[in-house]
This record gives sequence, C-alpha cells and structure tokens, in this order.
Amino acid sequence: MLKTAARRSVLLLAIAAATTAFAQAKAPAAKAAPAAAANWPTRPVHIVVGFPGGSTPDLVARTIAEPLSKALGQPVIVDNKVGAGGNIAADFVAKASDDHTIAVMINGNMTIAKLLNPAVPFDPLKAFQPISLIGTAPLLLTAPASANFKDAEEFFLTARNGGNKWSYGSPGVGTVGHIGMELLKTKTNIDPVHVPYPGNPQVIQAMMGGQIQLALLPPALAAAQIRAGKLKAVGVTSISRSPLVPEYPSLNEQGLRGFQLEIWTAAAAPQSMPKPIVARLSQLIADISRSPEVRAKLFQQGWQVAGTNAEGLANRIKADTALLGGVIMMRGIKAE
Repeated sequence: MLKTAARRSVLLLAIAAATTAFAQAKAPAAKAAPAAAANWPTRPVHIVVGFPGGSTPDLVARTIAEPLSKALGQPVIVDNKVGAGGNIAADFVAKASDDHTIAVMINGNMTIAKLLNPAVPFDPLKAFQPISLIGTAPLLLTAPASANFKDAEEFFLTARNGGNKWSYGSPGVGTVGHIGMELLKTKTNIDPVHVPYPGNPQVIQAMMGGQIQLALLPPALAAAQIRAGKLKAVGVTSISRSPLVPEYPSLNEQGLRGFQLEIWTAAAAPQSMPKPIVARLSQLIADISRSPEVRAKLFQQGWQVAGTNAEGLANRIKADTALLGGVIMMRGIKAE
C-alpha cells in the first residue's frame, strides 16, 4: 500500500511539473543568430531520421529539407537510419562530430529512451542540443464501431466494468500510445490489458476486427476510419478541441479535467555542434515551419505547427520527461 501511494505521489509531482513546462514550451522563435555561424555550412547538411521513408518523421524532415537547403545555400539530405524505435538514428546523431548532421526525432527518442531501457547507448537529456519543436498533435481515444456509449463518461464506466477482460493496442512497449494509456488508466480506474503491435495500422485492424477494445491513435490515422463508420471516437487528449479533428470533443471537456497528452516531432543537434550554428538552425527551422506553405503541408500530415526556438523545445522535453517518466516509474514499464 505504501509503495503504491509513493508511486502515485511521484506521478502527481510529474504531472504538476509537466503542466508548468507545457505552458513554457510555447516560446516564440529566436529573432537573431550569432554572426559566427554566417559562413556555415561548407558542405551538404544531413537530416537523420530513425524511421522509414513515408513515415511521419520522414515526411516532416523532407518537408523542411528543401526550404532549409535554399536558406543555407547547400543541399540538405534526408538519411533514414531505421531501427530500435528511432534510437539507432538518435545514437548516430548523438555521436556525430562533423557539424553538418542533425536529426528529426519524436518524443521518446528525446525524452524517455534511457528510462525505458538503461542499455540505450545515449542519454537524450545530455546527448542533444534542442533546435526547434516543429509540430505537435494530440492522440485520439478510439473504440470499435460496435461500442455503445454516448460520451467519454459512459465509455469509461463500461471499460471499468470490463476490467482486465478488455484490452488496448499500441504500436509497441514504451510508445506514447502505450504510456499514455497507462496514464489514462491511473486517471480513470480502468484496467485493460496491453497488447503491443508492430505499428498503428495493425492496431486499427485489430480494433476493427474486435481483438481490442480501445487505443490512443494519431488523429490523422484514426479520423478516416471514424468518418467511414469503422471506428468510434471517444475524445482527443488535448485540453480543448484540436484543429486537426475539430469535430471530436476533448477528454478534458468531457470531465477528465487536466488530461493532456501529445505526440510531437522536433529537430535536434549533437552536443558537439557549435552553439552559434545551433542558434542559426533554430531560427531558420522555426521560421520555415511557420511559413504558410510548410505550415499547410505539415497540417496535412497531421501536425499542429509549433515552430518554437530551442528554449521552447527544451521546455517541452522537460515536460514530457517528467510526465511520461513518472508513468514509467509508477507502472514499472521496461522496453522489451
């Protein structure tokens, strides 16, 4: 009992810290970069991505690569180094020392990678310099089309009655879809069993096939199936409705007060990169992300553009490490 209470205290403190850092993560883009970076780059710049071509991080990297190349006057090449949930690419960038290698990464690679697996060869809180938080998106709590409920409150009541006979899917142990559902379990007293899948498309197929009863999914993937009547929306994990899927209410506005969870993608540099260069990249990538043409492309990919400076990303890293790290500790989650 004491151990459970202690774990809950850790999680409550983590949520409080994360809430404060969430607010700080809206910092605007920097207005000027030091002149020392003016002659950089001297050769092509590489953006390393830890997921295959056509994946969300890959699309984001390719969207910013062309305008970044024009701004820098050098080719910007996207390199896909796939494996270990993006950690192979993250480790490669952490060790890069050529001053021309950066990364586009997702939440987990920049926050909780080592908390999930101590064997990960880099410490995300020490290995990288933040450049810019590019885009964010809430998750959408989704149920099978056959589920019978009128709102989130009724859904959670049914889920509580289902106990551990219910199950939920995620794209793997330690993903935001997994950790976020474990957080949701602590907030709602539901107890579905975790079933990991290779990716979100398989999670959706399993839900449509009746193998699982709920999942937290990216809106861009779930919305099409919901609109087609193949799945049902319970609510989004942003505080208010998301412009990505404005037709669906948030869990917060349906009574789950203060519940907020997002996925995001960001640019980061190795610690070895000179700070004036990082500052220049921060300004450029933030400006590019917020430009009308790129903003529209990112929105189509399922992102609400943030386009922050390095400080904004650093605050978001702090927020997610506190929130998701608290859940990892409380629920005893370890990467397989």
